[in-house]
Amino acid sequence: MNQLAVNNMSLVFSFCLVLIAVFISSREKLGLSKDIMYSIVRAVIQLVIVGYVLKYIFQVNHVFLTIAMSLFIVLNASWNAHKRNPSNHKKYLHSLMAIFISTYVTLGVLVLSGAIELVPSQIVPITGMIASNSMIAIGLCYRSLDTQFHDQRQQVLEKLALGASVKMASQPILRQSIKTAMQPTIDSAKTVGLVSLPGMMSGLIFAGLDPVHAIKYQIMVTFMLLSATSLGAIIGGYNAYKNYFNEQHQLIN
Repeated sequence: MNQLAVNNMSLVFSFCLVLIAVFISSREKLGLSKDIMYSIVRAVIQLVIVGYVLKYIFQVNHVFLTIAMSLFIVLNASWNAHKRNPSNHKKYLHSLMAIFISTYVTLGVLVLSGAIELVPSQIVPITGMIASNSMIAIGLCYRSLDTQFHDQRQQVLEKLALGASVKMASQPILRQSIKTAMQPTIDSAKTVGLVSLPGMMSGLIFAGLDPVHAIKYQIMVTFMLLSATSLGAIIGGYNAYKNYFNEQHQLIN
């Protein structure tokens, strides 16, 4: 089977597509040109570094290095989720707890069921997929919480004045925030195979694997992402909403 080849000219042409986005941002005064260029430079540097690191880890194939790389991904994802929280009283531990539990519960089930093995070529990429999707979901949950606590401040205050507990007063906001966090993953699951051909399945088919086996792997990935985002959003949300109240159960700014 022919292998896909990406040469320097291919990279140059693909970069031209980025310049189109920069041009549109500049012309329409969206203010995204610097962010786009910064993200591209950062992505290239990170991918080059990680590429060499992963090559070394895959060659060594040591359990300690595999776990260390997995933990690095989780810690970094937790930090990025933490930064996306607009709350002035946010806590890194909340993001770490949400991503750590959602990632390793999902990974544990996959390893114990025999779906994947404790080898770096499987653990590291799958950890990245789970943690990144959980990070995005938690970030959406945080932003939704902040927006709704701001918009529905008077309603929450009224509920507290009538004797409702902090949890009861926050319940509608919390439910909507978790729903908002999970919606992209749910929508993606609805359209997988019809609108989008997932990268993992396509990659396995490109590598010469039987399409039936590739489909099974993709179904597994869909299940694990739904699990991770739901766990992450619930744990993150149920921890983060408390940041909007003080020790006297009063709503704070």
